[in-house]
Amino acid sequence: MSRDPKTSCHYILSLLHRHQHRRRTIQQFHSHFLVHKIENSNIILTVWNSIIKYYSLGSFPHEAIFLFKHLMYQFKPVFFDSFTYSYLIKASANLKRPRIGNQLHCLSIKVGFDYHVYVQTAVVNMYVECGSLVEAKKVFDEMSERNLVTWNVLITGFCKWGEIDFARAVFDVMPEKNVVSWTGLIDGYTRMNQFNEALALFRRMVVLEGIKPTEVTLLAIYPAIWNIRCLEFCQMVHAYGEKSGLNAFDIRVMNCLIDGYAKCGSIDCAQRVFEDILDERRNLVSWTSMISGFAMHGMAKEASYCYKRMEDAGVKPNRITFLSVLNACSHSGLVDEGLDFFRKIVDKSGIAPDIKHYGSLIDMLGRAGRLEEAEKIALEIPVEIGNVVVWRTLLGACSFHGNVEMGERIINKIMELEKEYGGDYVLLSNIFAGAGRYVDSERMRSLMDKRNASKVPGLSLL
Repeated sequence: MSRDPKTSCHYILSLLHRHQHRRRTIQQFHSHFLVHKIENSNIILTVWNSIIKYYSLGSFPHEAIFLFKHLMYQFKPVFFDSFTYSYLIKASANLKRPRIGNQLHCLSIKVGFDYHVYVQTAVVNMYVECGSLVEAKKVFDEMSERNLVTWNVLITGFCKWGEIDFARAVFDVMPEKNVVSWTGLIDGYTRMNQFNEALALFRRMVVLEGIKPTEVTLLAIYPAIWNIRCLEFCQMVHAYGEKSGLNAFDIRVMNCLIDGYAKCGSIDCAQRVFEDILDERRNLVSWTSMISGFAMHGMAKEASYCYKRMEDAGVKPNRITFLSVLNACSHSGLVDEGLDFFRKIVDKSGIAPDIKHYGSLIDMLGRAGRLEEAEKIALEIPVEIGNVVVWRTLLGACSFHGNVEMGERIINKIMELEKEYGGDYVLLSNIFAGAGRYVDSERMRSLMDKRNASKVPGLSLL
């Protein structure tokens, strides 16, 4: 290592940057400089700031707080600069520790950073991350200077905690907006299921304001498009992504397009997008989105073939892929194929089925009238993952096929788990009535009243 302090400092900083995600390496530098003190205060502050920064922004922010507490025995609070306090406040935000953040906020004010825009922006972000929105807004209002990042932090923070009206109010009075501002609010509307507002804001951003969306903007707007089933809007955003190069740049955008087209009713468009992706770029999400699309449209054979292609490509399935193929078989009536697939997945892939997989399997057998097999599987479900929903699925199949005897057994099983839901009593009452057992039907209705069980009423838009 060079004897020149500045050269040594640059070398150390480059090493830190190169190994910023390796906790052990950062700790080695940390330990070295605690033992071997550097006389030049500017250089040592730069080094400590870098170590605190990589601790704060990485997976171990608690180390940054621990280091700062140790350094406080060696240096006075005024020794540290705005970067130190910004990184430390970020660490407390990542830790979701408002008490530590509040202490650092007070200390930053004490040493003169109460009007420093970067430090105070970090404070606003810390309070937002910790859910202390009142404190975040108070600090924001008291800032004599705000930059674009400060405004965006508050908007995205309000959106994150569901305060979309407050976020919109802040957005509307912003002196200047950038694509992050628009994207943050669009994402907020989407998260709050206000899809029309999200689409209206996206139109305004692109058409009226002339701001170019990023790939993050497209990822934020796609859920709104799916939920209102707007194929035309999906095609428009797809075309924009092609023209701007965002589709080729980010595989996440392509995966969203596959999912979006399938949910908007155009499985052909979804398949074209999927086939346009280069083989080496397709990931598990790409394959799963396509398989889910086929399942959604009742195309079980296509879903199974797509799954086989995925296996041949060396991509391992996950639980969602597994569930998508099962659902496709269920809705297409391919019961034996679904059972074979279930056994193969459990035996070969090592994926332990959860309640959704068992539920899909029981639904598939119930639709086909194979109620005894469905009941046998329901009884074999491990206790730790079983729940009443599976038995209600089977009870619905008993009602459809008029199997009174099994319906009675299942209602007893449901009563062991949950007695308050009136829909179960109504369903068995209807099964009895369908079999001409009107006395038993009335008995179930009376039992429902006696136990104060209630059925959630239906809703109509008419």
